[in-house]
Amino acid sequence: MCGKTGASKSGRMFRMIIYRLFPPLRKHLLFNKEKNHDLEDLEMQVVRYKPEGLDVLCRKSKFTRKELQIMYRGFKQECPTGIVNEETFKEIYAQFFPQGDSSAYAHYVFNTFDHDRNGSLSFEEFVMGLSVLSRGTLQERLQWAFNLYDINGDGFITKDEMTDIVSAIYEMMGRFSEPMIDENTAKEHVDRVFLKMDINRDGVITFDEFMETCRRDENITKGMAIFDTVL
Repeated sequence: MCGKTGASKSGRMFRMIIYRLFPPLRKHLLFNKEKNHDLEDLEMQVVRYKPEGLDVLCRKSKFTRKELQIMYRGFKQECPTGIVNEETFKEIYAQFFPQGDSSAYAHYVFNTFDHDRNGSLSFEEFVMGLSVLSRGTLQERLQWAFNLYDINGDGFITKDEMTDIVSAIYEMMGRFSEPMIDENTAKEHVDRVFLKMDINRDGVITFDEFMETCRRDENITKGMAIFDTVL
């Protein structure tokens, strides 16, 4: 745990940002129109970790200076040490999905952000991942989604990997899943998607196959967690 979940506005905002990282197509505004102070928090030294300068992140990401200030304010509120670990990430997800078990899906999403696989997310890792999801090109977002399903990072999606992710999504949604969950739901879903995506029928899905299928099938694109984030 890197920080207690408080009731502050910035803390709620950070939790809402993480909440956006899930498949169901539901829109939320991350940044409201209330007056914000002219923050310089991104330049401040935190307990264990100091993020890159604000101007550097502005150049590297697709966010404005003000947006980064708002995000870092919430990030620091939740995690005063300047990093977020996987346990905290899972706890935030769990708040929004009390009807199901979100831990497995949160784990997979966390890993797509944690590029150096050190078990924690810096503010930079969080921002760069969110930048791709919310404002990246279609190809960048498809690459992110492909990486989510390519659990072992070998450049291919197997049926077992897709089943793990789809099962995690259904477990997270619980009784609100559509269609209603039974023991065959995940398998049937994966069988349908895999049949469409494995174009050459070699038992794995390459990134090119993934891209081609998603670009010509809107339903598959939505179903494969291409995130519709509104900032």
